[in-house]
Amino acid sequence: MRNHCRYAAVTAPALPDDCGRAAEGVFVTEGSGAAGSLRFEILGRLRAWRDDEELELGPGKQRAVLAVLLVNAGRPVPVPAIVDAVWGDDPPDNGANVVQKYVAGLRRVLEPGRSPRSPGELLTLSPAGYALKVDPGGLDAEVFQRQVRHALAVRAGGDAAEAAALLRAALAIWREDALAGIKGPVFDAARDRLSDERASALEACAEIELELGRHAELVPELTRLVADFPLREQLRYLLILALYRCGRQAEALAAYRDARAFLIEEFGVEPGERLQQLQLGILRSDPALGGPAASTSGPASGPAPAIAPPTPAHAPVSPVAPVSWAPPAGGDATAPSGSPRTVRTSPSWPLKLLVASIPVITCGTVGWAVIAFFAARRRSVPLGLAAAGYLAAEAIFMAVALHTDADVATPWDVPMMIAWFVAMFGAAAHIVLLMSSGPSDPERARDLGRVDPVLVELLERRTRREQARALVRDHPEIARRLRVGRPDVSRTFDDGGLVDVNDAPRDVLAGLPGVGPHHAMLIVAVREGKGPFASTEDLIVQGLLPAHVVRALHEVLIAIPAEPEPDPSATGQ
Repeated sequence: MRNHCRYAAVTAPALPDDCGRAAEGVFVTEGSGAAGSLRFEILGRLRAWRDDEELELGPGKQRAVLAVLLVNAGRPVPVPAIVDAVWGDDPPDNGANVVQKYVAGLRRVLEPGRSPRSPGELLTLSPAGYALKVDPGGLDAEVFQRQVRHALAVRAGGDAAEAAALLRAALAIWREDALAGIKGPVFDAARDRLSDERASALEACAEIELELGRHAELVPELTRLVADFPLREQLRYLLILALYRCGRQAEALAAYRDARAFLIEEFGVEPGERLQQLQLGILRSDPALGGPAASTSGPASGPAPAIAPPTPAHAPVSPVAPVSWAPPAGGDATAPSGSPRTVRTSPSWPLKLLVASIPVITCGTVGWAVIAFFAARRRSVPLGLAAAGYLAAEAIFMAVALHTDADVATPWDVPMMIAWFVAMFGAAAHIVLLMSSGPSDPERARDLGRVDPVLVELLERRTRREQARALVRDHPEIARRLRVGRPDVSRTFDDGGLVDVNDAPRDVLAGLPGVGPHHAMLIVAVREGKGPFASTEDLIVQGLLPAHVVRALHEVLIAIPAEPEPDPSATGQ
């Protein structure tokens, strides 16, 4: 008997290890045991079953015709719509006859006992088109949708654990991308719709798991899901929250930074309000988030959180992903520069031109006052001297203009015109430069004085990592003696949380974001069997870790070369 899936309705099958990961097993639904019952699967490659036997569905175009009918199960599909979906811009000349031929082939497979002359009972023809009758529970996509609705209803009733189990059972029905291998705009649209439903179920499952306090188990799965569905902010929100509740605040902030960089680079937009509020809550250590200070042994809704004891000096150092941050130019200095509340926006060009035109409009009489305003705002002595210079130039122009005859040339005419041009056009150009430049040193110093200590610690850790990397590059033998990249052992040298893939034990590797126990076991087995890795890129080349995981950990992972074997000739042997 071939392996297959029967779909779960409300029974609880063996659950997968991680939310949304397909598990092999048998799923039973009402009516699935009836003799000769047909079941169809589109949540993966298109398949059809009669009881325990998989049916041979014929050539690719015939399978595509069946896929069109299954996407519209129970509804008639006009022949032109079938032709357009299957052949697209290159339809056959006799499209209706070709569709009829493939329908006849499907009827022979799906209704083998039907007389060739009798009308089809399963695949019927009406003036509106062909329709495929599917029994309740006979299509995996409909079973998945029904189970998700039932799980959400159970959650609304207050049974979170049962709702999570039902969602896991529903998500386990998925084998791969829906309608895998069938191409065309119609199938792409159906695939996107079903994928969106799956992502929504994954989000609901992860959200319930977080409510149950299982954030530590969710981090690897959410890391993978964010890579699979990068546009869904809710998955990024859940990953950041799970990291924070695991006590990995720096990695949570790094995940927010990555989310913001992706959205800005791809679409030119900031993260949504919910993500921004989550980042601010993490920076403020908001107790409502159930963060590192909260108990991680039970649901987030359990007893009041207790303060965790200090970490012993010999405890493993949790590797921290880097966070790029620069002191903000203004506003609240407790948030990274990525936060919209801390970004100093440059004035628009119309405003710059309007302010810069003030000296020209007033013939230089007010330009010095605008420069003086900038000098007072930025507490800049050079700007104050510049304002005095523009005022002196205007005074020279006014003095000469008022005490000389305009009709008689004098030696003071040239200095008067130079002073007038400086007071008018020089001040205007200076104002444009001031409005385009950043803050002065005193203002920047005031902002630096309000830096959050947590962010200072992040910068210090990054600096220590860079120093350790330089030591590995220039003096690997010293790095090995100092146990760089071994956060599991007691050390006197702080490497900022680096992890050496050539020496770190399996449990340390398995604790990295996106690296599970299976990947860690493979890494250890390969380095012991084939020798140490030349670089972290070898993990990608040898298929031990996905490329996106290695790239995400590029500031944490290192590969210290092995100690060279002693030369026998050097010892006289």
